[in-house]
Amino acid sequence: MYTSNKRLLILDADGTTIDAFSAIEAAFLRHGLVIGDETRFQKRHQLFKYLGGLKEFPAIIKKNLRKNSRAKLVDSLTQVYRQEASLYAGIPDLIRELIAAPDIVVGMVTRNITHEPLETLRQLFARHGIDIDALDFFVHIPLSERKTQHFRAIRERFGINPARAYVCGDEHKDFAAAVGSGMHPFIVSYGFEDHDRLTLKFEVPPELIARTPDELSRRVRHALDLRAQKAYQNSSALAAPNIQ
Repeated sequence: MYTSNKRLLILDADGTTIDAFSAIEAAFLRHGLVIGDETRFQKRHQLFKYLGGLKEFPAIIKKNLRKNSRAKLVDSLTQVYRQEASLYAGIPDLIRELIAAPDIVVGMVTRNITHEPLETLRQLFARHGIDIDALDFFVHIPLSERKTQHFRAIRERFGINPARAYVCGDEHKDFAAAVGSGMHPFIVSYGFEDHDRLTLKFEVPPELIARTPDELSRRVRHALDLRAQKAYQNSSALAAPNIQ
């Protein structure tokens, strides 16, 4: 039925692995625009993803974006992502461990709206010592398409049992797409949607939500036995004969 005994982990980019708020804030400031604190930003969680429209923007930003080209804002966002944006603390180590694990298929999906988003994220990750070519996949999902079909396609591509497949995301849509494609969701509340919105409005079980990047890392390591694998690899290296 399934061609692989490996496990699968799909990582979301912005808001889960990448500190998107700080990057967006820096890009807006270059145009004299203030997006407010992170709590209010999360209540306008679609602001970043809908730069093509103005639905989620507060009035002052709408006014200024009509005066200044939104294209220039995307230019600034691209520069910030490529030159300044950061992964959340601890996430680079987690990704490196996942890449090194021989029985885990790991990759990333993104809806990033910078210019040439895959190249943008390639440069961002390279600054953190991660070559995205070492991932098993890196998929850009257009805003017009649902994530569910892409999650399912990734899982089927590698022939992995959905019971051995996981998705990390920061929005209720990530939760719905994971469940809809038969996978286990790891959801975080430090990204585009906060804990109250996830639990109260969309009824995401609080047991599935990590409030910090460190908590997400610990949950993933525990679920995928990364610590056990690392310990086994270390012991195997120590036990191996030193052949000159």
